[in-house]
Amino acid sequence: MYNLISKTFDIGDGRTITIETGKLAKQADGSVVVKMGNTMLLATVCAKKEAGENVDFMPLTVDYQERYAASGRFPGGFLRREARPSDYEVLISRLIDRALRPLFPDDYHADTQVLVYLMSLEEDTLPDCLAALAASAAIAVSDVPFTSPISEVRVARVNGKFIINPTRTQIAQADIDLIVAANLKDVNMVEGEMKEISEADMLEAIKFAHEAIKIQVKAQIELAEAVGKAKKEYSHENNNEELKKAIFAACYDKCYAISGEGIANKKIRGEKFKAVIEEYIATMPVEEYEANEFLVWKYYHDVEKKAMRDCVLATRKRLDGRALDEIRPIWTEVDYLPSTHGSAVFTRGETQSLTTVTLGTKLDEQIIDGAVIEGTSRFLLHYNFPPFSTGEVKFMRGTGRREVGHGNLALRALKVCVPEGFPYAIRIVSDVLESNGSSSMATVCAGSLALHDAGVAMKEHVSGIAMGLIAEGDKYAVLSDILGDEDHLGDMDFKVCGTSKGITACQMDIKVDGLSYSILEEALAQAKAGRTHILGKLNEAIAKPREDYKPFVPRIVTLEIATEFIGAVIGPGGKHIQELQKETGTTISIEERDNKGIVEIAGANKEGVSAAVDRIKGITASPEIGKTYHGTVKKLMAFGAFVEILPKKEGLLHISEYDWKKTDDIANVLKEGDRLDVKLLEIDPKTNKLRLSRKALLPKPEGMDKKPATNTAPAAE
Repeated sequence: MYNLISKTFDIGDGRTITIETGKLAKQADGSVVVKMGNTMLLATVCAKKEAGENVDFMPLTVDYQERYAASGRFPGGFLRREARPSDYEVLISRLIDRALRPLFPDDYHADTQVLVYLMSLEEDTLPDCLAALAASAAIAVSDVPFTSPISEVRVARVNGKFIINPTRTQIAQADIDLIVAANLKDVNMVEGEMKEISEADMLEAIKFAHEAIKIQVKAQIELAEAVGKAKKEYSHENNNEELKKAIFAACYDKCYAISGEGIANKKIRGEKFKAVIEEYIATMPVEEYEANEFLVWKYYHDVEKKAMRDCVLATRKRLDGRALDEIRPIWTEVDYLPSTHGSAVFTRGETQSLTTVTLGTKLDEQIIDGAVIEGTSRFLLHYNFPPFSTGEVKFMRGTGRREVGHGNLALRALKVCVPEGFPYAIRIVSDVLESNGSSSMATVCAGSLALHDAGVAMKEHVSGIAMGLIAEGDKYAVLSDILGDEDHLGDMDFKVCGTSKGITACQMDIKVDGLSYSILEEALAQAKAGRTHILGKLNEAIAKPREDYKPFVPRIVTLEIATEFIGAVIGPGGKHIQELQKETGTTISIEERDNKGIVEIAGANKEGVSAAVDRIKGITASPEIGKTYHGTVKKLMAFGAFVEILPKKEGLLHISEYDWKKTDDIANVLKEGDRLDVKLLEIDPKTNKLRLSRKALLPKPEGMDKKPATNTAPAAE
């Protein structure tokens, strides 16, 4: 038996969300089912009773997984079972993790695992906007310590109206698509894409989302009260107050001084900071240091963090000497790799991206076969972050979640400026060669340059900037183009991308409570100024896309044909299309779309592409009375010749229609394979047979009877 406890609330337009607990997965520390329409998610949380030794962070693991049965489908592949998570699942896992992580107590360090499963899917209801709500609710009804429940909603603007958790259809029509996470008081995570909107519009969308989130957080609090499970007591930190005070007294002033030196090189700066603690350690008895090694480095980290933050707030200067709104020096180069379709290097301070663009055909599209998302993608962006970019040695274990997330942000920023109907599939690859903050934004800038270099008719350049924040009480500093240390030791990482017209993508993580909308508004205004500066640098490198693609880029021509001709182009078993590709050196793909046949012809040789186009036009063309055709003699008969005027379409050129003067034997003037111009005189309405004339294209000799000769022989198809 079970004791079901549930809470239902309205989200507008007559739609409701229900959270229930006590029925499923009761051995987990906390579990809930969240329902919206026929979409259902199961979320669980389990935590170890004790923390590991010498742990000073929150060891949180979050995994979102889709069950294909949720949408009544089989998984693909040979195994026919769910395997590694898709990029979509990884991105949702990151959304949940980033929203939850700041809300655990600072001194709680027990391994905690949150699992969210998609169990049922309603076709037009996306589950990503419900996943963090489910995860937070599972923690809320558990005994795992949590400072405050959060929730996450999607907000879209369709025809000027904001909608909470819109349908897929509505999202397709929206100019704002944001996921926002918050607790009752504060927003702590934002991510999404937009169609060149203003900062004011984005702020309005966030505020609208926050009001909806407050309702969902209150519902979780009420659900937790109804369950009545007390939060567990814990003691996960051992402290030595005397050691803490000693390290502060010995190291703070030295760290403050280094913070104010304005050292741009992060390695030199890091070595100076490290020398401070090493100097202190040298004064300690060996036994005391060995017994307290973990605490020594922990306390020193806290001292370094406080000194850096205090210095910035007091001097309004940053670790590398820049003003708060100053952008690091930028240099760029396009067409760096001569054999790629497009390439660019973008370097900002100690962050560098080498990005390439490859243009492909429809056959290069990515096939997406997820439980929620199906179809193909013509625009891909892959972000790579090798260990040498930070001067480190690490195992190469494949694409990590961070790489998937950063790549997705850059993709969203750029794709809005690719023209609709662009015939090529596009793959952008960003290899981060140096990293000291904001490598995803360097990817956006390098990607925009590389697309221009490749000749993609971009609407305009897209730039990106990462904003930071240091806040202590009433004092705060908004930082433009943050360093890695400023991200690590600061309170905000707010990435904003866009064109001169407006914002195209954003990603914000807040690490503290109490970020006011006024500070957020200031950060957006400062980000706009920074983006504008960077756009100027991009335009200096290459102001407009190249007028033509590079010589080795495949040329693509797209044709529309009637659906009834698709089979004729392909041929039995693909015979016709295979022969055509071989003869013309092209790649041809055909699909039915909007009751039309869309033919894509690609090839490096322009002549081959043109020949393929002519052949397909011939196959799909309908003979027109009165039109002149350059035909091929296929067969000679006593009464005339059969001439192919279009592929597989022949007509009869009667001997009397060859010339104005009498022709005794057609074989005396024509042979099979000859090419000649003929005019289509007639199409028999009953048999569709074609009657051709060469004579009609010739000037009539003077004095000849104007009455044309009568054709008594049968016509031919």
